[in-house]
Amino acid sequence: MMYYSRLRLLGVAGICLIGLLFCLPNFMRAPTQSLPWRQIHLGLDLRGGSYLLLQLDLKSLEHDRLQSLQDQARQTLLDKSLGYRDFQKDDQTASLSFEPRSDAERAVALKTMQDLPVVVPDEFHVTEANGRIVLTLQHDAMLARARDAVAQSIEIVRRRIDATGAIDPSIAREGDDRIVVELPGVSDPERIKTLLGTTARLTFRLLAPNPSVASPGSAMLEDISTHSQVAVQDHVDVDGTDLTNAGAVIDQQSGGWAVTFQLNSAGATAFANTTRANVGKRFAIVLDNKVIEAPNIINPITAGSGQITGGFDAHSASDLALLLRAGALPAPLAVIEQRTIGPSLGAASIHAGILSLAAGFVLVVVFMVLFYGRFGLYADIALFANLILMVAILSLFQATLTLPGMAGMLLTLGMAVDANILINERIREEVKRGRAPLQALQAGFERATSTIVDSNATAFLAHVMLFVFGTGPVRNFALTITIGIVTTLFTTLLLSRFLVVRWYALARPKELPV
Repeated sequence: MMYYSRLRLLGVAGICLIGLLFCLPNFMRAPTQSLPWRQIHLGLDLRGGSYLLLQLDLKSLEHDRLQSLQDQARQTLLDKSLGYRDFQKDDQTASLSFEPRSDAERAVALKTMQDLPVVVPDEFHVTEANGRIVLTLQHDAMLARARDAVAQSIEIVRRRIDATGAIDPSIAREGDDRIVVELPGVSDPERIKTLLGTTARLTFRLLAPNPSVASPGSAMLEDISTHSQVAVQDHVDVDGTDLTNAGAVIDQQSGGWAVTFQLNSAGATAFANTTRANVGKRFAIVLDNKVIEAPNIINPITAGSGQITGGFDAHSASDLALLLRAGALPAPLAVIEQRTIGPSLGAASIHAGILSLAAGFVLVVVFMVLFYGRFGLYADIALFANLILMVAILSLFQATLTLPGMAGMLLTLGMAVDANILINERIREEVKRGRAPLQALQAGFERATSTIVDSNATAFLAHVMLFVFGTGPVRNFALTITIGIVTTLFTTLLLSRFLVVRWYALARPKELPV
């Protein structure tokens, strides 16, 4: 156990050298842009930045579900040759009602509504009241849909923020309908707020027969090109969810900026069928319940692609293309809390964290040298290597370091010292029993190894669970501890033993200075 082959010596030294190389990029600038230069990213509490708390609009989610349920109910009744009259939506009671065409069809219509396919079990309840069939959305089902909507919104928010170039944002769920967004280094989050506050739901709908007056099955929407109200049919002919790509280009005819889009096969088919059946009519392009433009359909559009022109500049066209590529939010997100942490506060936190880490490290070094002499010095060298390897691994994965993470690093160093103390005390015990130096070293390391591995294994499993199930600061704390346990086992059981073995091979002491 106290013999190190040349290959093993080179392996231990090589790992320490590689760790030092990965650690260095955190303390200098990259000499060339082409060189991979991985560094630790600083979290919001260290670097400064912005904190946003977003809340999903559950009422809007409920309204959209009622609208889609109405379209589904109408289409199902038509497919079964069942008539209906006077479809009505009530957002206050989250219900939808209609009157069957005749009493003879009432029972069949009621059974048809009860058999409508749903994504969420028991999503709505079907009843009959005052001669009308009523579909009422259930509260528990809407909560389940809201949770799914928040999960979907997190992915869309992540895609939108990543497209802006923000470095290592933190996006997490809070409660049933809220999302926390932390943006290190972003001190002016106005553009981010605009991107996140835009639902970006793009739909294509026909205008009502009389665009100036709302009729059943239509709604008055703002036309941003004319700043007037126009009646647009509620039925969505083509949905923006069928978009596969979008980009900002310069329109060859007008010379202004425009946004091109590409539809998938289903969207292209629906677009072609709608434009083929409605040549000569106006087709509204609606974004978040505002009409961008409403051109006349001159010819059927079968290519599955198109172009949106609406007085865009380069910035607005790029942002709209970004939003369309990222996908539409299932419901609007409102910023209900915003905080900005200045870089000076982050610098003060870094200074305080480094100061505490350095002070703790120096005290540990002094303690080990005073109590264990040369062996304490070797333990200090292993401790310093432990710190370098931790920073190297964090840099390799470009992890985010926060104040709890720095606390985890300091705690790791304390745990590493405990392991070295355990080894040194075991060696002392063997020396007191009268063993020769080599036998004392071998027995000390062997007897301490199982104890060190067992204690670190349990700590490792506990912190892995913290990382898996924790959020925010807890995850960062658990991450540094987990990495620190791995580096502690390496430096304690391999590096410190390597230093002792090399010293013994050169000095051949008659007594151990421990």
